[in-house]
Amino acid sequence: MDLELQDIPGQLMQSLEPFKKYKGNIISVVHHRDRKTPRGTVPVQIVFEIDPSNIENIKRHLEENGIVVVRAGEDRFIEEISVLLIGHVLHSDLGDTINRIDSTGFAEVEDLSLRMPGIEEPSSAYLRIRATGKEEIGKSLSILRHVGAEKDLLVIEPIEAEKI
Repeated sequence: MDLELQDIPGQLMQSLEPFKKYKGNIISVVHHRDRKTPRGTVPVQIVFEIDPSNIENIKRHLEENGIVVVRAGEDRFIEEISVLLIGHVLHSDLGDTINRIDSTGFAEVEDLSLRMPGIEEPSSAYLRIRATGKEEIGKSLSILRHVGAEKDLLVIEPIEAEKI
């Protein structure tokens, strides 16, 4: 869940209380100190995991305490990894490769950049994949490894992928 609110000086600690009360796991808190709202408040973005049934309780609690909730939205994909594919990426049906990840329901290709130096030259594709968790990132990499072997594509993974 991604929540954006406005921090009136001194209220940030108070704004974290409902996350404790409703058993939310705070992943990150980012103050956008370089931007001020017309009311002079600092926008704050809080990313957290929580049972979806409690999101309205948290929003209500914050608003009852004078904290403006600007936006609240669910983001199921909390893990991400970037990989490179090298070979005849387009000729081997890049759409099919992406679809094999996207059709899982637990991961999707969120960003793609393609480099094609020449018709007969191997191309390269940068893919950023987001998934619902570390295990699902691992499953996505397995799918890509299989696709790479099948389509004669070199799959370059980040070093930390060895831990997945």
